[in-house]
Amino acid sequence: MTRPPSRFLTDYGMIFGLALLCVFFSIRTYSEQSSTGEAAARQIAKTLNSQFGQTPRVLIVARDQASEALFAAKLEVALKTSGITVLAVVKGEPTDARTALQQIVASGGTLDAIACTQATAAWLVFADLKSDFPTLGDPKLVQPNTEKWPDFLKSENLVNIANQIAVIAIIAIGMTMVIITGGIDLSVGSLIALSAVLVARFIRDYAGAEQASPFGMLLASFGAVMICGLLGAFSGGMITVFGIPPFIVTLAMMLVGSGLAYILAAGQSIYQLPNSFVWIGRGEDLWKIPNAVLLMLILYGAAHVLMSRMKLGRQLYAVGGNREAARLSGVPVWRVLIFAYIASAGLAGLGGVVMASQLKSGSATYGNMYELYVIAAVVVGGTSLSGGAGKMLGTLIGAFTIAVIQNGMNLTNVESYTQKVVLGGVILGAVLLDKLRHGR
Repeated sequence: MTRPPSRFLTDYGMIFGLALLCVFFSIRTYSEQSSTGEAAARQIAKTLNSQFGQTPRVLIVARDQASEALFAAKLEVALKTSGITVLAVVKGEPTDARTALQQIVASGGTLDAIACTQATAAWLVFADLKSDFPTLGDPKLVQPNTEKWPDFLKSENLVNIANQIAVIAIIAIGMTMVIITGGIDLSVGSLIALSAVLVARFIRDYAGAEQASPFGMLLASFGAVMICGLLGAFSGGMITVFGIPPFIVTLAMMLVGSGLAYILAAGQSIYQLPNSFVWIGRGEDLWKIPNAVLLMLILYGAAHVLMSRMKLGRQLYAVGGNREAARLSGVPVWRVLIFAYIASAGLAGLGGVVMASQLKSGSATYGNMYELYVIAAVVVGGTSLSGGAGKMLGTLIGAFTIAVIQNGMNLTNVESYTQKVVLGGVILGAVLLDKLRHGR
């Protein structure tokens, strides 16, 4: 059955807002760009092959940075494959380039071209080569061509946006379920810290620290998530059995979680983790997409199926829409509510594991203010704070909207305190729109 356009706009209208934000920041960051990395290497290799009739002698110069080191490595391979002589490859500072030039002169060699990045081409060591190194010949500086392109739309920036929002988006899945039932969970930020400390401590004390095996790290991660899930079950029980408002229960659990994190970490960060632990947080295996982003997308796919195709999802909506009517219809209200809080706390625990992996440590300071960003993502994504309405894909759109706003303001040099004002205005506007929509 085809979804009516008005219904689509109601459920996913923020996608147009997200698109407009992307267009706005693309325009604001539109500037002269130079190719980097492998693309720059291909471009210079093509230039050298077309401009020099005879086999040239080339010096490659780049800075000691990841993208420029990649440029130098790819260019060296491409030039040697095409028969061009590479005299030396410099990855460092201007003094290193001068040393390489002096060595070429000392060996009696000549130079036809110096392949540079945009940054190294501006080094003063290349400003007057004829007078400084007269025996080199007349080498030509070759650098990547520039073109107009938005900083916002650079592939590395788009991947960075997705990677930075992954933890918040993962936790927002559980928060969406809680808010759809008419509740709220303020404890997720503290549970991030608690989970990060737990997984780090489990690995350090019980799995072999820096020599921990993949199975040991998996068990430690599972244990941290389970403990957070149990705390969520406790919150759900207090809310359902004793009728305590969710705001009060989760506020108390926020303090409990934070306190436990500081106690277990003894006020220190835990760093004794193996290098392989960063696989889930920083690794890239499939199509160069970060593993944290892949995990986020898989979880959203599963959550979308749960909420739109399964009985439990319909029950969550029913409890949020009218709890008494749901009870009279045979919905196990208590079990549904407890499930929502277990899911929220468990996903916060998973977020803590991912954050510990990204930062290769566990600390009680992690997750500070994250509960507000998570709630903001859910509300901006269209989930009603009154309960009974909301979509998982809308929450994902809301999370990316928050990330795009923050990233765009960083690229346009907006001060951090101004960013808070803008973000607060966005949240207030989303809530006001929700009220107006339901009021009508």
